[in-house]
This record gives sequence, structure tokens and C-alpha cells, in this order.
Amino acid sequence: MNTKTFLITGGAGFIGSAVVRELIQNTSHKVVNVDKLTYAGNLESLASVETSERYTFTQADICDAAAMQQLFEKHQPDVVMHLAAESHVDRSIDGPAEFIQTNVVGTAVLLEAARAYWNSLEGERRDAFRFHHISTDEVYGDLEGTEDLFTEETSYAPSSPYSASKASSDHLVRAWQRTYGMPTLVTNCSNNYGPFHFPEKLIPLMILNALAGKALPVYGDGQQIRDWLYVEDHARALIKVATEGQVGETYNIGGHNEKANLTVVETLCDLLQELVPQETSYRDLITFVTDRPGHDVRYAIDASKIERELGWIPEETFETGLRKTVQWYLANETWWKRVQDGSYQGQRLGNV
Repeated sequence: MNTKTFLITGGAGFIGSAVVRELIQNTSHKVVNVDKLTYAGNLESLASVETSERYTFTQADICDAAAMQQLFEKHQPDVVMHLAAESHVDRSIDGPAEFIQTNVVGTAVLLEAARAYWNSLEGERRDAFRFHHISTDEVYGDLEGTEDLFTEETSYAPSSPYSASKASSDHLVRAWQRTYGMPTLVTNCSNNYGPFHFPEKLIPLMILNALAGKALPVYGDGQQIRDWLYVEDHARALIKVATEGQVGETYNIGGHNEKANLTVVETLCDLLQELVPQETSYRDLITFVTDRPGHDVRYAIDASKIERELGWIPEETFETGLRKTVQWYLANETWWKRVQDGSYQGQRLGNV
């Protein structure tokens, strides 16, 4: 395998840190991690790789054009994997402007920095350069039927400020490929879960609330259906797309695990009852709350293209992945308690 330098934006986030760990632990590639370190960025998720000679961290904002230009000039990446994004739907409803700034403006700034750098390359290095944009299945809106699946040709119909901002960034990436010939790839994934997940998201929130004896809030009737993808499976898929995918193509990545939100919470309760038994059922903590505005009913990914063309299939079922996730949170109390009390944010800073 030819050793490449990967520039990962958002590499201190949940999915980004999984990609960084996978690259450092299981390949010979070099990684340059650039992250603004907002509330969702956590360098403690990278403790297992931070001493590697093949790993470099820089704190910078993708909206900072000068910083992005400097990064490209200094590190000369072969592959850009763009994961930096605001990604929490509820937060986007409360404050959409930040999502537009990071997800739309930031992507445009990064694309321009990458284009200038790519234009400076020659020969094989120019031909081999890739810009991989990581997106979400939420850009497609929701599915009306129980059998329909999102494919790479599904029309966009975003419902929230978050998904609209991600749809915008997807369009920008494809426009840079069409207009300037930039070698881009786009992936759209289903809901990720697994170790190092920020506790505001559904699965870690339910695990930690249940352990604390707190209510487990479920929106509406809990029948919203999502496809669940174990984050380490996703990381392997992303690297495969970045290194083997066809320029200009889109690949949907899913876990083949469609579950209603209520089913997810009930399964978590039953797992916790097995692993941390208590006299009363964890299910008694489930509380139904008012549904959020514009809540999509069903997402489901058709991942046959990436399976057929690149040979990727998820290694974890929902049952095996969820068990690993619960066991990880039980074994890593220090990590999530430092997130809960905010002490994780006193992190060292890197330099460009």
C-alpha cells in the first residue's frame, strides 16, 4: 500500500476520530487532523493514537481561508476527508446560523483551498488527489412507504436547518467537480453509533440517563425509524471510498439495521438490565415527550452500490454493535464523565 497523507477535518469528532484511529492503527498512512474543537470535538477520543509519528493535530476553523491554505501548503495531503460539521438537529432548530456558517461557508472555503492546492500539483500526484465529502442520509428527507430505500439517485428534500445545510454542502462539492474538474467523492450515511459518541445523541444519552436513574425521553410515539451504522464499520467504509472510489460518484453507507427509536431504547434497557441488573426495569424510565418540529418519520439506506462496487459490508449487526457500545460506556466512565462536567474542553492546542 502506498503511504498517503490524509487531511481529516473534524477529526476530533465522533466519526472523524474513528476514521483517524482506523487509519493510524490499521494502515500505514499519515494523518493530519484539523479540528476547531467546538463542544463536540474531544482530543481524549484520540489518546490511543496521539503519540504516533504518523499523526499530527492542528486546531483551526475550516472557515479560516488563510489557515486552510497554510495547512495544504505545509502538509501536502494526498486525500482530504471532510467531516467537520455541526450535526445536531435540535441545535440547528434553536440556532441555524452556526450550521450555515460551518457546513455551507466552511465547505466552500475548504473547497477553494483544496482547489488551489490541487491546481499546484503535477503528474501522478495531481491525478491521485481526492476530496472526499462526508454527508448524511438526512438530506433526502424522509420515506413515505415501509419498503422504499434511499439510493444515490434519490432527490434531496431536507427537513431541518441541519439537513438543509448538509444538502447545500453536497451541492457545492458536486459543483466544484462539475465546474472545475476537481476529483471529488460524496458519501451519505445513516445514523452512526458506537464508542466515543457525544452524550447528547440518542444512544449514549439513553445509556447514561438510565445508569443515573433519569428519565429516558422519547420523541412523539417513538415510531420514527432509522437505519443504524456502527461507527467503526463506517470508518472502514469511508477509507475504502477515499482510496478506491470512482471520482464524481456518490456512495450511500448503511448498516442494514432499521429500528424504531422506541425499539432502540427498549433494547438498550434490556441490555443494561443484563449487564447492570437492578430491581426495577430500566424500561420504567421511558418517558414520551412532545415531538420535535419537522421530525422525519423514516430513513433507510440502500447500500448495495458500495457493496457491489467496492466490496464493503458492515461487520457488526445492530445487536453486536449495540452490546459493544454499552460495554464501552460501562468501561469508560472517566471519558464520559469528563464530557458531562466539561473538563474535557481543557485540551492542548496544536499549531499549523
